[in-house]
Amino acid sequence: MTTPDNAPWLIVGLGNPGPEYAMNRHNVGFMVADLLADRMGGRFKRAGKAQAQVVEGRIGPPGPAGRRVVLAKPMSYMNLSGGPVNALRDFYKVPVANIVAVHDELDIDYGVLRLKLGGGDNGHNGLKSMTKAMGADYHRVRFGIGRPPGRMQVADFVLKDFSSAERKELDYFVDRAADAVECLVTEGLERAQSSYNS
Repeated sequence: MTTPDNAPWLIVGLGNPGPEYAMNRHNVGFMVADLLADRMGGRFKRAGKAQAQVVEGRIGPPGPAGRRVVLAKPMSYMNLSGGPVNALRDFYKVPVANIVAVHDELDIDYGVLRLKLGGGDNGHNGLKSMTKAMGADYHRVRFGIGRPPGRMQVADFVLKDFSSAERKELDYFVDRAADAVECLVTEGLERAQSSYNS
């Protein structure tokens, strides 16, 4: 699927708004988006009528070679992410193939990354909402959080903070995920997969 070189990219960190959710496993998409905003030297601000916060800037080499990027954090809660993302897609005229969702993934070990284009939602409510709003042909940067221990319910597990042992490596893994997003946008999916899919 080809897209115009000058079309912007929309990078969506999935999570839940509010300080009580900030360090939850389900909010790792927000963490990656925050780091990317820092790297771009931007601050999140409310996006017009869309229920989201955004940062506009560029990723990649300075000047015209850098890719135009809109970073977004939907403020609608995870299971309603599709509405705000679709509103931003319309406003910024972003092709669906230029959308990247950064999200937690239960079926991958903690800290492991998998990048792909399209596919199912694997029970992830944020992806389910996005796919319902605009189809499945967007990129995903899947950040492994592993499965819940014992008989813990999935909903309880994803809405718990990362454990103290996990937090020791969390900054490194979030940094690596941000690198993967930058590589995907500037060098394409195949290059990003070969460098970051572990």
